[in-house]
Amino acid sequence: MMISDMNWMDVERQVARDTRCVLPIGSVEQHAQLSLCVDVINSERVAREAAEPLGVPVYPVIPYGMTPYFTAYPGTVTLRIETLMALMRDIIASLRRTGFNRILIVNGHGGNSAVGALGQELMADYGDISIRLHNWWNAPLTAAKTREIHPIGTHANWMENFPWTRLAHAPAPEGEKPAPDMAAIRAATPQKAREILGDGNFGGPWQVDDEAALELWKTGVEETRAAIEGPWPELERS
Repeated sequence: MMISDMNWMDVERQVARDTRCVLPIGSVEQHAQLSLCVDVINSERVAREAAEPLGVPVYPVIPYGMTPYFTAYPGTVTLRIETLMALMRDIIASLRRTGFNRILIVNGHGGNSAVGALGQELMADYGDISIRLHNWWNAPLTAAKTREIHPIGTHANWMENFPWTRLAHAPAPEGEKPAPDMAAIRAATPQKAREILGDGNFGGPWQVDDEAALELWKTGVEETRAAIEGPWPELERS
């Protein structure tokens, strides 16, 4: 269920019977010909589809993350690390105050990995909360399914190309893109990284058959659902 479909009384009843909730986080950044909001769309959708059968509330997706390396691409928005950490601290404090003390953060963007370290810090500070960071696209079963479909599944290629992340006016190029020099990209300024990357795809096919892509999606939803289910530690209510 989505928090947008609940009022405060619904939430009060919910936490009385189940203290789990889901918080998706993404990023607004270049994804070649795909939507700038791929990571926002996918993290919210996988969280919603995974949580729905369990009756666990899903909060609105946090749309912005850390993506300084793509700032030479128009439309990209990046947060400073201290901004993202402050935002996450305040949100998690509010969830805890409400009574949610088992929080699954469903992350759709690799640049947000520092959120996992923040979760460890907050669990140490509070002592009555469990926070887990779930990178849905590279969790073990989903990553294995990706490799089963194609050996290269990466940023802005077929792995993120779903019917709901495409733009009608921007079809995928045919064929496969040679893998760029990732070591050079990691050591480059944003402008130089754009020169190396071109359209932004990190290599491999721009698109595969929808049947294969949707098999990957199904695995991602199922693995995210398993993460919501737990196991979770026994905790005192805040």
